[in-house]
Amino acid sequence: MSAPTRVLLADDHTLVRRGVRLILDGEPDLTVVAEAGDGAEAVALARDTEVDLAVLDIAMPRMTGLQAARELSRRIPGLRILVLTMYDNEQYFFEALKAGASGYVLKSVADRDLVEACRAAMRDEPFVYPGAERALVRSYLDRLHRGDDLPARAVTDREEEILKLVAEGHTSKEIGELLFISAKTVERHRANLLHKLGMRDRLELTRYAIRAGLIEP
Repeated sequence: MSAPTRVLLADDHTLVRRGVRLILDGEPDLTVVAEAGDGAEAVALARDTEVDLAVLDIAMPRMTGLQAARELSRRIPGLRILVLTMYDNEQYFFEALKAGASGYVLKSVADRDLVEACRAAMRDEPFVYPGAERALVRSYLDRLHRGDDLPARAVTDREEEILKLVAEGHTSKEIGELLFISAKTVERHRANLLHKLGMRDRLELTRYAIRAGLIEP
């Protein structure tokens, strides 16, 4: 028998991680070797631990699953990535694919779909939760017929990082230390965000971050 797939599991809810771990560790070909409570910790663990597959929640503190997926795809190109989420959301699905994920699994049916999704990812096959394919394909074809492209992201990766941390209540100094940039650079990005999004203050940025799934309400 070949060695089991080594899984990195990232979710900020301990009970969710425990439940998902029980599902995965119950399979002979899958084993959870590392757990993270947010996206930044997941990226750090993936650098220091031999892992084959990362299973990432979307809404996590400090760095979301989508941000972590983009970072992991850049740093460890061979790593397979799955997004595990409560959001049945077309935009998140396409963002997950653009971020490097090969599958999108709903938490509500994780006990049914997650193991299959992990195995599909290791075979380099995409996985979309059952029932979503028809709606996603129809929506995509409608866009093509109208001559539309996929929705563009409103902010850059760096702006998204700063937006999330601002919404979580971090000061410019704290954000600078987390992202290894100066507080002045943080302030410049923050001003650009306010201008670009047509907003006036942190409260409006926070509301936008909630709508965008960067933080939980």
